[in-house]
Amino acid sequence: MVSSRPWLERYPSGVATTLTYPEESLVRPLIRAAESDPNRPATVFFGATASYGQLLEQVRRAAAGLSELGVRPGDRVAIMLPNCPQCVIAFYAVLWLGATVVMVNPLYTPRELRHQLADSGARVIVALDQVYPKVAEVWPDTALARAVVTAIAEYLPFPLRWLYPLRLRRQGQAVTVPSSPAVIRWADLLASEPAGDPAPVNARTDVALLQYTGGTTGVPKGAMLSHYNLIANCVQISAWLHRFQGRPFRVLAVLPFFHVYGLTTVLNYTIFGGGTMILVPRYDTGLVLKLIQRHRPHIFPGAPTMYVAILNDPRARQADLRSIEACVSGAAPLPLEVQTSFEELTGGRLVEGYGLTEASPVTHCNPVWGERKAGSIGLPWPDTDCRIVDPETGEDVPDGQPGELLVRGPQVMLGYWNNHAETAAALRDGWLHTGDIARMDEDGYFYIVDRKKDLIIAGGYNIYPREVEEVLYAHPAVKEAAVVGVPDPYRGETVKAFVVLKDGARATEDELIEHCRGQLAAYKVPRLVEFRDDLPKSLVGKVLRRVLLEEEQQRRQAAG
Repeated sequence: MVSSRPWLERYPSGVATTLTYPEESLVRPLIRAAESDPNRPATVFFGATASYGQLLEQVRRAAAGLSELGVRPGDRVAIMLPNCPQCVIAFYAVLWLGATVVMVNPLYTPRELRHQLADSGARVIVALDQVYPKVAEVWPDTALARAVVTAIAEYLPFPLRWLYPLRLRRQGQAVTVPSSPAVIRWADLLASEPAGDPAPVNARTDVALLQYTGGTTGVPKGAMLSHYNLIANCVQISAWLHRFQGRPFRVLAVLPFFHVYGLTTVLNYTIFGGGTMILVPRYDTGLVLKLIQRHRPHIFPGAPTMYVAILNDPRARQADLRSIEACVSGAAPLPLEVQTSFEELTGGRLVEGYGLTEASPVTHCNPVWGERKAGSIGLPWPDTDCRIVDPETGEDVPDGQPGELLVRGPQVMLGYWNNHAETAAALRDGWLHTGDIARMDEDGYFYIVDRKKDLIIAGGYNIYPREVEEVLYAHPAVKEAAVVGVPDPYRGETVKAFVVLKDGARATEDELIEHCRGQLAAYKVPRLVEFRDDLPKSLVGKVLRRVLLEEEQQRRQAAG
């Protein structure tokens, strides 16, 4: 059990160790912001600005429209949209009715979409017109009764509606959206008179968001996140970013809202704090650089790959990026070189944090203004307890030793949707078992060693890929690196590195192996290096080691 909390002594000035979490609907912060200053900008979308008053009006109209379609408290409504005004409006409109949001990746294949819709039991979906054919394909296998279809161009100001390609489909592919009672146009949904007061909710027990895990292994599960869970994480973010409290701030909304990282750290946090979101429907480095210069965001939550892409783009050196004050990096390890270079470029602070879908998602972060430690995910957030335990016995391990990270706090989920067995495995005695191997130093800073499932065992030795990747990243020619374990007839497994070199850089397999020999024990040094043009990644930039392993297996099977 938790006997001491050394991290509390390291909290930066201005951050309280315990906070107050309102037990209210997630729509209440939106209402407060609109009533406080209805003319304050809420969203900016390619030059089209919506105030908080306008946003609230459209949310109430969309809520009334969804109610006319039969949405009731407790119903699940899927949202299959990129970052755009309709996504923001639909999210709060569903919650206004006391219903549950199911966020869906617009790039899902029909197989992935079918599982998520069928498992959640969603009765209504709000979808981009370009992805409607996939919705129609899986419709018979789901509980869907109605669909609301929208085009991103509806909120693009002239003349961008003709110039900006979202590129969510192959060029030239036709999009057919039938006219039928089951398919409603977005404009028709908003034609309703505004809804009255929001539905009452039990903030602690009512599910606001059914967020499916990334599904990197096994079948994705729906994490049930309550209004209380999500508001608690907003309160914690606001406390950690305390310098933005009580002042206008702008957030670059490039992390996708259909991922819980973007949904909480951008959408919910910005509305909670009454800030302004600069909506970006698809990551593009050139576009991001232009938006930063034009709209001057103060906060840029992102993934390491986004910061790497900016650093490797020659246009970034000519751009004025000095408005950025704070960046929180998540979804993957943040290399020290990337952190240092990005801070030199922007003048802001870039820190690494940690979270997982089941915790709404953030549980740890390095202080933005205070002591931080390279390679660390930082300190547990206020009211978040942590333990490091032996993965086999469940007993606490000595400080400094690696073990499975367990967390407990107001942001931890209620459980998995319709999956008691998985809930019982993940939540035990109030503790969330993260599946991540971590260690805590004497100051209470935590370090992710690796995922339990990514552990490489070579000749009886445990090897954590992240440690090897950090060494590879330190080589001046390496842009990206991923390490996996591949079968070895003698050692059981051996280390293989997949490497992407920086533009114009050169390095050989022998050179990189020798570089690792100087910094790693012999059993950790890669025996194989494969150079790639890119690495497979999730939508938030996490390198998918699983895909690399699958490709390696297929290659070996083909070779006999």
